[in-house]
Amino acid sequence: MYYNKENVERLRQRYPEGTRICLDQMNDDPFPVESGTFGKVDHVDDIGTLHCIFDNGRTLGVIPGVDDFHVIREESEQTEEEMNISM
Repeated sequence: MYYNKENVERLRQRYPEGTRICLDQMNDDPFPVESGTFGKVDHVDDIGTLHCIFDNGRTLGVIPGVDDFHVIREESEQTEEEMNISM
């Protein structure tokens, strides 16, 4: 997917460094990060890839419009982790 300079800047504003995400599914990667993995955005490069550091130690680029992910709030993440412990 190609992003022009303005679109890349919008992505940088929407996903600044430290933004927490949850990866729903990587659709076009031979060695994807597992679905449901939490991570944080390290930076957005000049072609619009979100370079992320995942909680499982992996680092990989997430491509908006190709990979499925959603932004999470810290409160939501804690609630989901607590639910997993109680199950």
